[in-house]
Amino acid sequence: MFSFISNQTKRPPPPLPPPLPLSFHNIPTHIISQTSEIQKSSLSRSTLPTSHNALLLNKGKRRLKDLLAQPDNRKCADCGAPDPKWASANIGVFICLKCCGIHRSLGTHISKVLSVTLDEWSEEEVDSMIEVGGNGSANSIYEAYIPQGVSKPGPDASHEVRAKFIRAKYESQEFLKPSLRILSSSSKKHSLQSSLSRRLWIVLDIQVHRKIQYEGMVEFIGLLKAKVLRGANLAVRDMLSSDPYVVLTLGHQKAQTSVIKSNLNPVWNEELMLSVPQDYGAIKLQVFDHDTFSADDIMGEAEIEIQSMITSATAFGDPEMFGNMQIGKWLKSGDNALLEDSTVNIVDGKVKQFVSLKLQNVESGEMYLELEWIPLDQ
Repeated sequence: MFSFISNQTKRPPPPLPPPLPLSFHNIPTHIISQTSEIQKSSLSRSTLPTSHNALLLNKGKRRLKDLLAQPDNRKCADCGAPDPKWASANIGVFICLKCCGIHRSLGTHISKVLSVTLDEWSEEEVDSMIEVGGNGSANSIYEAYIPQGVSKPGPDASHEVRAKFIRAKYESQEFLKPSLRILSSSSKKHSLQSSLSRRLWIVLDIQVHRKIQYEGMVEFIGLLKAKVLRGANLAVRDMLSSDPYVVLTLGHQKAQTSVIKSNLNPVWNEELMLSVPQDYGAIKLQVFDHDTFSADDIMGEAEIEIQSMITSATAFGDPEMFGNMQIGKWLKSGDNALLEDSTVNIVDGKVKQFVSLKLQNVESGEMYLELEWIPLDQ
């Protein structure tokens, strides 16, 4: 088409017609596919972490490193090698490089392996690790029934020995209590952590076995949920501050909070679970300062008497039958560490007790907790 210039006054060109709607009917499918991939790539780039998301990622990394710094997690969960740098996010254990390769071979439906330092972790994955509680808690489930003649591999074990143990532990679940073993409908064996949180492991264990027996002797009567709320005016154990964490001990059981860096007034709001034996005693609370290159320093301790709570709860029976009310009290005296009387109450159908403690054998420090009693038949 040719154009020419007339002797008349120039006129503006007519407006272009609107673009026709794009139709994919006559476009080859491979081009559509490529276009779709480009759109996905652009979308992915457009959703890179904002400053808010970056803060969440950094917070998650700090929480993960605090968990890794706990004593049980400083060695590989499967072979005991020091300083593990990898983790199975859905099982909830920290592992070494050698065991990491075997975990990858299990498939992500059993073990999703991530680097503690190099990979990006979602908030759910970090929460999952913290929920399990680390290597000690996970191994108390996955290695509960190791038969005689079977031993864990050491850091220098061969690949074959290491692989055999890890597959038996997680894939076949051979060392797990039989009632807790889980198989999918497709016959693939899934990690227990992907189906049950740490709390549910314990609760399920109690509900399925109304009278749990360990070593044929100890019977448990219920669960104690201890929510570690906060500490106040804790002692200085480093140059100017401390890195505190709390350990609760009942009999042979231990439960531990995360480490909070450089804080003498830490806030945890973390729930720890303990099984209460029939012949129970007081709970021992200890606060430690985490040290990287030396033994952790103690920052005080106290005992928590739980008899008044359990006795009151037993006397009233099902708490859901009552409104909110006080049903018992642990009195402050010179023989205990209470800052004030500690009342036992029914709150929204649950038996709870708020406890404030002055730490003993230390220059300063207070701890605040909320206890909840969960009887065996609940």
